[in-house]
Amino acid sequence: MVAYVVRLGTPRRDGEGLRIGTVRRPPRGVPKTDFASHDWYDVWYPNLAPSAELMKQGQAVATPEEWRVFTRKYRAEMATPECARTIDLLAALSHQASFSVGCYCEDEARCHRSLLRELLVERGASIE
Repeated sequence: MVAYVVRLGTPRRDGEGLRIGTVRRPPRGVPKTDFASHDWYDVWYPNLAPSAELMKQGQAVATPEEWRVFTRKYRAEMATPECARTIDLLAALSHQASFSVGCYCEDEARCHRSLLRELLVERGASIE
């Protein structure tokens, strides 16, 4: 069993399991009934997405320093009890079931999903 970190909207891997959308907003122009069949996500879970304000900052990141600021702020948001418990749950679940978490961003290196990957690994998750 393993957790995958994926770009939403990309073809699913064999055995990927449940796809969780850790994004602030659902995909535009896609009927809710088509989210799963078009490889967006099975479950929308915006709790692990950056806040709306931080998401705007993240989309505007242009320098390594700006990325460090975004990283620090996102990690602070994920340190709240609700988010920390969710990350702990997903880390534990990764040893029992396969699932994926993801975002729309093309470049994972400048996306919160890279930081979510780090947080899951820090909590002992089994990550592909």
